[in-house]
Amino acid sequence: MSILHRMAILHSLPYSSRLLPKPTSLPLPNPSLSLHFPPKRLVSFPKRQELKRIHGAVATDSAQPAVEPQNDAVQDIQKEEEAVKLVLPTNESSEKLLKIRHTCAHVMAMAVQKLYPEAKVTIGPWIENGFYYDFDIETLTDKDLKRIKKEMDRIIKRNLPLVREEVSRDEAQRRIMAINEPYKMEILDSIREDPITIYHIGNEWWDLCAGPHVETTGKINKKAVELESVAGAYWRGDETKPMLQRIYGTAWENEEQLKAYLHFKEEAKRRDHRRIGQDLDLFSIQEEAGGGLVFWHPKGAIIRHIIEDSWRKMHVEHGYDLLYTPHVARADLWKISGHLDFYKENMYDQMEIEDELYQLRPMNCPYHILVYKRKLHSYRDFPIRVAELGTVYRYELSGSLHGLFRVRGFTQDDAHIFCLADQIKDEIRGVLDLTEEILFQFGFSKYEVNLSTRPEKAVGGDDIWEKATMALKDALDDKGWSYQIDEGGGAFYGPKIDIKIEDALGRKWQCSTIQVDFNLPNRFDITYVDSNSEKRRPIMIHRAVLGSLERFFGVLIEHYAGDFPLWLSPIQARILPVTDTQLGYCNEVSSKLKANGIRAEVCRGERLPKLIRNAEKQKIPLMAVVGPKEVETQSVTLRSRFGGELGTMKIDEFISSMEQAIKNRSSL
Repeated sequence: MSILHRMAILHSLPYSSRLLPKPTSLPLPNPSLSLHFPPKRLVSFPKRQELKRIHGAVATDSAQPAVEPQNDAVQDIQKEEEAVKLVLPTNESSEKLLKIRHTCAHVMAMAVQKLYPEAKVTIGPWIENGFYYDFDIETLTDKDLKRIKKEMDRIIKRNLPLVREEVSRDEAQRRIMAINEPYKMEILDSIREDPITIYHIGNEWWDLCAGPHVETTGKINKKAVELESVAGAYWRGDETKPMLQRIYGTAWENEEQLKAYLHFKEEAKRRDHRRIGQDLDLFSIQEEAGGGLVFWHPKGAIIRHIIEDSWRKMHVEHGYDLLYTPHVARADLWKISGHLDFYKENMYDQMEIEDELYQLRPMNCPYHILVYKRKLHSYRDFPIRVAELGTVYRYELSGSLHGLFRVRGFTQDDAHIFCLADQIKDEIRGVLDLTEEILFQFGFSKYEVNLSTRPEKAVGGDDIWEKATMALKDALDDKGWSYQIDEGGGAFYGPKIDIKIEDALGRKWQCSTIQVDFNLPNRFDITYVDSNSEKRRPIMIHRAVLGSLERFFGVLIEHYAGDFPLWLSPIQARILPVTDTQLGYCNEVSSKLKANGIRAEVCRGERLPKLIRNAEKQKIPLMAVVGPKEVETQSVTLRSRFGGELGTMKIDEFISSMEQAIKNRSSL
């Protein structure tokens, strides 16, 4: 692979918030729309019965009215059922598709320079769902994209050949200077392989490139290509360098694949957590306070409270001790941990307090180590498991911030295990069990698991690396999970397991990480006393299940499209009076529900149809309608967002049914 390809790939890699340095280029306009299609993925959307399963619906057909009400939920399901089932190829599964996308990037660059001769070209790789190219040019608009697409269509129609040529470095330099392309000269200087390869489109345009490409532009179906957006991106990902115009496009083998992709993309847009978060009043980011800082509104805070309570309960049941630690510490602590040497660009400036420098924490690990070091430990004490919902602060460029997915302050579900080498397998297996238990309750049961092994440069001896890696493999095998091995992809301080969860649309989200660490125990000189009364170094395991509460909440919103299951919904029932005459009784019903732990509210001030419509827009699972008859019989008439009309129930029966449904994580 040439340096040009490596640059292009690195430029588009996602940022791992825990272990990798962040990029300084601007991201995709909406990273949540970066869709993942596994090889030969069947693209379809949840049917009505599948959505009922996700929400745990238990309603029987007898509870349905003769004519089902056309509420928002039903209409959303009907839209999803119209999706065309189609196997979408990927770059990995189809070499033809990869070639089409790479050639489309070149065709687009040629079209841009035909329309805007002053434009300078940089790089244009294929990416997950298409391609992009960066240009040094005046700001482009959607109108410009339409012009560029028309010119691309003309180039495709001409069926121009793509010809590979090998030239010397000096010849490549001469040609680049002749057309005055400074960025290409910089790329040429970074290429180490000789000879230099060039691809021509006919005799009219060429680019430094290692390929591959289709034979002629006519091999591209112009109806299967679309230019999607334009965004800013710094050259080389360096904010001190020029801001370029990046044009994103998508390309497929045929028109049907493009239509399926666009439908998928539209559905992802409908589920965008930023829009839903605003519509349902779940959270906000207040610019007066600063970008990337999340304000949890009452409804969002209720869901966070449920997540945190469940998380704490499960951790205690699995033998963890819970911690609370400070948000700041002396700067010296971060020198010991190595963060100031290797992670400084992600940390905020230090603050001076009484002639000492303090630092906002970017990680929780050093704090947990200090708790471990507070006393001498014996080998009999192991394993020691500590966990914390710890808020950390990391610097991100303002242009890279994105809703709940990339923020500057977030709460990690962080935990650390201190154990002996021969306990690693059992501890990892325990973490896998806990991870499955936590994720499953929120509706995630499909995972992609990766095991990353020792890189070329690493700390720790061969024996401990081999033992730890085998322990991780054995734990995964014992669990029965399939996984892929990323040879050499581990951190320099230990092997790790990464778990991506699959949402309702089949997209993969990095959440859980299990990381063995041979580095920090040495840096902090932590020890225990073994059976021979000698001091030894324990094994340290980092692990997070949800990743961060903010990001996980964003994923959760998009997974359910804001239609949270009954047990998780911030408002579980809304009481609706037909007239204000029933308001007193409605308040009594609401009070009884709240007294039994059911989240309920009364809504009034509009005609009943409008009240019902508003409740549906707010995605309230249950509506309890109260008229004169319900007051007289001490009952309510129930309407479910997904089950339709459920009939009339006595208050005690309603409360009992609600309690049972919440306990079973089902719905009425």
